[in-house]
Formats: sequence, C-alpha cells, structure tokens
Amino acid sequence: MLELKNICFEVLQEGKVKQILSGINLKLQDEKFTVITGPNGSGKSTLAKIIIGIEKPTSGEIFFNGINITNFSITERAQAGMSFAFQQPVRFKGITVRDLIQLAAGRCCDEQKLCSYLLEVGLCARDYMEREVDASLSGGELKRIEIATIIAKQNTKLAVFDEPEAGIDLWSFHKLIRVFEKMHKAKKRAILIISHQERILNIADEIILISNGQVKKIGTRDEILPEMMDIVGNCKFYQSEDAVE
Repeated sequence: MLELKNICFEVLQEGKVKQILSGINLKLQDEKFTVITGPNGSGKSTLAKIIIGIEKPTSGEIFFNGINITNFSITERAQAGMSFAFQQPVRFKGITVRDLIQLAAGRCCDEQKLCSYLLEVGLCARDYMEREVDASLSGGELKRIEIATIIAKQNTKLAVFDEPEAGIDLWSFHKLIRVFEKMHKAKKRAILIISHQERILNIADEIILISNGQVKKIGTRDEILPEMMDIVGNCKFYQSEDAVE
C-alpha cells in the first residue's frame, strides 16, 4: 500500500514562493486501479513525480508497504517495487528493445519470455526486438515498449503512468487501453494513472480529483463526474477518445 501524509510542494518563481501541492493525504490500496485527474495545472504530474522520487516534497511523508520512503532515491524506490512510465518516453540511441527489456527484467530472459512481453502490449517481437529505442519509433510504439519493460520487471508492486494518452494516435491509444485492462485483470500490481481521458476514467476502481494542488474528492467515476463539472463549469477537462491525437 502507498500512503501519502500531508504532502506539500513549493517552488520559487521570480523570487516568490508558489505552492503546487498543499496537504495531500492519500492511501492507494494494493491491486487497485487508481486514476488521478483534474484540470491542467492542478498538480497531477507533480504528484506522480513526488511518488516516484523525481521530485522531493517540501514537507510530508511517503510510506510504501509500511516503509518510510520519503528520502529514497528513484533507484531505491524501483528496488522496493515501484515503476514509472513517463509522459514522453525516453529514447535510447544504441540500445535495442531486447536490451531494454533484459535490463528491466534484471535477468537473462529466454526468447519465448522476451517475445511474450512484447506480445502483451500488441507488438510483434520479430519486427521490434532488434530495433533501437530511438527516433525511428513512434510515440505509441515507445509507450507500449515502455509498458513492456514494466511488465518484465517482476518485482513491480506499483506501476505509475503519467498521462499515457499524450501525443499518441487513436489506434495506439485503443491498444494501450486493452493493455491496462489486462494488467488490471491480472491483479499482480497496483496501477496509478495520471489522466483526464474518459476511457481511462471508465476502467478505474477509484478516481482521485485534484484541483489547485488539493484533493477535492475520491470516488468512482459516477461520484466524481458532478464534482468535475462544478470545478470547470460546463467545459470538460477530460477528453473523449476522439480527442486523442
């Protein structure tokens, strides 16, 4: 279980302190599919970076399976069982898809196992295994390969995805939704997604609504939707599938 206790985050802008997150208290249960949503600039991605260790909170504590990980590095959090997928996946010139999955797995995998990881995300191993993880791959391909590395990482207890729908085509997005549904059905890890995409909200067990750096409400999609509309009036800040690039 992941628990956040009174998490605050501030930055200095033009000589003034700006508060990004204020008093965030959350508990994410094991094997649950949770989505954090909210208007642009509400602090969603910042919270994801704090959870995974890219940013450190100004104050507050983070506990993972009963251990205080507030001062853990990204590497230490990964070793504890946390994985993170970036909004814009990193490209690695000179490293093949095979190399990347082997590194994620932390062991030498046989060919059948390597192929199965790519098959789970809808990619043909024959076409991708020896390709470099560079600019020759599309955004959708990179995201699915990144998810394959998370699946390969056997000790993952919490997988965090920051806006996985960003910058990918509609076909790739449909593939991603099926991957998330399959991951959730397997019940092997907790899934946390930062998103305002309607299809992703629809498959969540729990949705956390954040606005102005604070948790406004926690509940199911039907419970959260009215609150979302109160915050933004009649304008949707989540996207329908037609809005995916």
